[in-house]
Amino acid sequence: MRPAAQLTRLVASASFVSAFYPFIPPWLQARSVDEVRRDVGGQDVAGFVFEIEQMPGSDSFTPAERAARDAARLANRYEGRHFVGPARDASFWKRASEYSIMKAVQPGQDLTVGIDQDGTDYSYLVKLELGSKAKGIYMLVDTGAGSSWIMGSNCKDDACSRHNTYGPADSDTFKSTTTDFTISYGSGTVSGQLASDTVSLAGVSFRYQFGLASQTSSSFSQFAFDGILGLAMNKGSNDNFFQSFSQAKKLDKNLFSVALNRAVDGGANTGELRFGAINPNKFTGDITYSPLALDDGNWVIKLDDMAYDGNKANVGGVLAYIDTGTSFLFGPVDLVKKLHSLVPGAESLDGMTYAVPCDSTKSMVLTFSGVDYVISPKDWINSRLNPGNCTSNIFGREVVKDSWLLGDTFLKNVYSVYDKDEKRIGFAKLAASNSSQTGTGAASSDESSASASTQSKSTATMSSPAAVTSSSTDASKSVGSQNSPAGSGSLNGASTTPSETLKSAAAGVGFQQDHKLAAVVFFTMAVSLMM
Repeated sequence: MRPAAQLTRLVASASFVSAFYPFIPPWLQARSVDEVRRDVGGQDVAGFVFEIEQMPGSDSFTPAERAARDAARLANRYEGRHFVGPARDASFWKRASEYSIMKAVQPGQDLTVGIDQDGTDYSYLVKLELGSKAKGIYMLVDTGAGSSWIMGSNCKDDACSRHNTYGPADSDTFKSTTTDFTISYGSGTVSGQLASDTVSLAGVSFRYQFGLASQTSSSFSQFAFDGILGLAMNKGSNDNFFQSFSQAKKLDKNLFSVALNRAVDGGANTGELRFGAINPNKFTGDITYSPLALDDGNWVIKLDDMAYDGNKANVGGVLAYIDTGTSFLFGPVDLVKKLHSLVPGAESLDGMTYAVPCDSTKSMVLTFSGVDYVISPKDWINSRLNPGNCTSNIFGREVVKDSWLLGDTFLKNVYSVYDKDEKRIGFAKLAASNSSQTGTGAASSDESSASASTQSKSTATMSSPAAVTSSSTDASKSVGSQNSPAGSGSLNGASTTPSETLKSAAAGVGFQQDHKLAAVVFFTMAVSLMM
């Protein structure tokens, strides 16, 4: 057992719950530049120089406050629930001089855009060009949101003063409306009026209606983004972005795919968002699909189970919301407790945050449709808090009732596909990070990134770009679903549903396909790089 004093110190810094809930755990505040293998100038210790773009200032929220605020925002987004916390003193705001953006290598392929990030692996952004003057606005890519909004030039709030804003003076084609919009994020809100202008992303331009915020919560001051790009299927306060994009380009398939970069691996940021097609060079093995469990516009599927070191936790049979805008993993308190009970030395005093031995080297495994996907220890275990103790990035917080919310801690390990037409989500193992980015590039990962276990599985391969067949996955062969009470099929424990698989070209498979697919990254609240 770890000393109680150490664990008490951990919980004391993590148990603050405010009403906004961008969830930032204690380890992030203590994280040093050395721990992310990068100095202030953007020079990796291995010698790789990446591009850093400086942005307006950010503030210095404590990690515990960010962590709590993240969950509150997400709870309100999915279920309209609010968390109440203490008011904050104005002296709390201590602004750093700048945000730092780790820019992505631009893919150079049609309908594809690089996904920038803040250098901490906790927020992923794309640069949207707006209006006749093509003003660049950093948007948080959020597949958990149906609404899109941008900070307006008439906004005088603290958050707006630190970001790029947009308004009539920035474009000759800008059009305002008198239609109000308001989006609530726990204790804070974003409000203003709807506006429209030409937007450009991934080589596609079209007229789009979005929220232009005249008021924003001060909570947004800490984040590098200038607005949120909603990529859920439901329509929020304004036009659905992906629907508008697909109509403008007339995509053959209403799909998008995502590869997220892991900054701590070093090297170039090769993350990408692709619309209308899958990049077969970004993954190895097969893409296995799971059907959407609900028809409410959210990207949600059923989780079979989770496992640690080969031992299943029996925490599946429930819904899992796949949210590229969420940094961490959240689950019901009892299920998170069961999962951590498999980790020797794991402890928690509050039921939400878990201390785990820093020398834990085993991967977590998530199982969907009978296929196992590995979460590297790089992602589920954070930096050292004190001698021997680190914090798990899997938190006992029921953001969505009786459900898991799976964010970037998981998604950095897989190539993810969001298929609106077929109402399904697909996962595959990311290809190696040192592959080329120009058409044959691969997303950042490593040997312990997402591992799709396909043993004893009948896999259908594609003999031509248009040929796709389905196969049933033997769930009994997966670690996470073997003998699981929930099984690996429908929510009522039915047998495994057929899952379609596609072969990758990244591992030498001689296959090119033109299936249209689109990349989306769930963002919850971005964490600015701690300098």
